[in-house]
Amino acid sequence: MHDVVIDCQDPQRITPFWCEILEMQVSSTRGDGQYVSLRSPSNNGFVSSQRVPEPKAGKNRVHLDVLVDDLDTSTARVESLGGRWIEPGKTHELDGFPWRCMADPEGNEFCIYELPPTE
Repeated sequence: MHDVVIDCQDPQRITPFWCEILEMQVSSTRGDGQYVSLRSPSNNGFVSSQRVPEPKAGKNRVHLDVLVDDLDTSTARVESLGGRWIEPGKTHELDGFPWRCMADPEGNEFCIYELPPTE
């Protein structure tokens, strides 16, 4: 796999959001800003955004899961960057993994989750 691509109407709008959330940096911009690729300085992981003409409609069929240290702090950070908590007040949990459903400034869903405490 080379990268994950997020469709959006304005790559310039969501790039700062994803750079902060994923701790990545812009590695390239192509097609007069139509494609923006982000890269993690610590590995070869890539996430790109791609300009499309239509707004997001419906639920994403693929989403990112982002590991965080603290759900409350990370939820506030997402919101301060222009994202939102999709189900305010609702934290999911499965087998000791708590998570929350979030969205970027254009409504693309992703989840933030914490690792369960180790014994």
